[in-house]
Amino acid sequence: MLSAGPAAADEDDPFRISGNVQLDGEPLEGVVLVIDGPGGEQEVETDENGQWRVGVPEKNADYTVTLDEETLPEGIAVVEEGDDSPNEKDVTVGAGGRVTVNFFIGEGERNVTSVWDQFLQRLVQGLNFGLMLGLAAVGLSLVFGTTGISNFAHGEMVTFGAVAASFLVSAGALALPLWIGLPLAVVLSAVLGLVLDVILWRPLRRKRVGVVQLMIVSIGLSLALRYLYQFFIGGGTTQLPYASDPKMSFGPVQLSWIDIASIIISILVIVGFALWLTYSRLGKATRAISDNSSLAAASGIDVDHVVRIVWIVAGGLAGLAGVLYAYYRPGIKWDMGAQVLLLMFAAVTLGGLGTAFGALIGSLIVGVLVEVSGLWIPDDLKYAGALVILIVILLFRPQGILGRRERIG
Repeated sequence: MLSAGPAAADEDDPFRISGNVQLDGEPLEGVVLVIDGPGGEQEVETDENGQWRVGVPEKNADYTVTLDEETLPEGIAVVEEGDDSPNEKDVTVGAGGRVTVNFFIGEGERNVTSVWDQFLQRLVQGLNFGLMLGLAAVGLSLVFGTTGISNFAHGEMVTFGAVAASFLVSAGALALPLWIGLPLAVVLSAVLGLVLDVILWRPLRRKRVGVVQLMIVSIGLSLALRYLYQFFIGGGTTQLPYASDPKMSFGPVQLSWIDIASIIISILVIVGFALWLTYSRLGKATRAISDNSSLAAASGIDVDHVVRIVWIVAGGLAGLAGVLYAYYRPGIKWDMGAQVLLLMFAAVTLGGLGTAFGALIGSLIVGVLVEVSGLWIPDDLKYAGALVILIVILLFRPQGILGRRERIG
């Protein structure tokens, strides 16, 4: 979250949201407002005249302005008849690039959410985020287990799934139905994994390039793909269809139908992947190569063929994670995959290097920690909090939750 003072937006900013906060005609100073939309969250305070303004990155885009009632004087609340959430307003910055949001302040009762209700909401959000993160982390772990590559371009494979989905289903592009476009985006992501293996990773494997050099190549590939996305889609944020659909209440927990579908899809895919890895011939061969590739090759397993399948599966899972993450954020941006890359590595390391099931468990832990920790620490630091927990756990179990000691070093 970006914090800003009363003059968060200059007068010459091309796009701006501004407004007033007054009580019975008198300005209220120091009231905090949070503006959420393309570009992430921004926080601003009213000045001595009760005025506030903030610059935003895009026009023709939707934003949510929330007034923090905890910063109002005691006994004062936002009141607006017929509105269940008067302290929250959805606005659109139109073609003119300006919009004004004012709040009616008066005596009233504040709607205060208990800590327990907030905990339940964040717990469900954390599970949703953890499942999505698990889809990407499992592919990253499979690639590391079978090839030894720490693929720093995996975040860009996540971004590719979201960008492909946007091209296929958004208005102005192909505008395919959601049930066709989103699966097709996952298929294209799997094809990307295959192409990368054919033109890059397999030739490097045959030349017996070391793992450190391969890691450096993956960093270069990551940068190249990231700025290629920026070149084609720009620096702004785009939305997938239905990303702003209203949420439904399930007791203290609020979820949209997209959130529910994301959780169900993630669970079904993870269960299917687990069955494939455990019982199929290819899955058993993958685990054998991950344990000892030389012994697997000596026993007749076609290592190159299995590794190629692993890259295809990893690409498809990363693409699906990208689509779900685009709805979770919400929004698609050129560097969105890089934003969660460290969390993916944290999940893989926490679960145990090279173990797919460990990556899943690590992802769930990281996802829940990231969301729940927001109850006590600023949102800007919640990702760092998860990494601190990772360090603490590894101090006591350096091989990770499901890892084996012989894999370390």
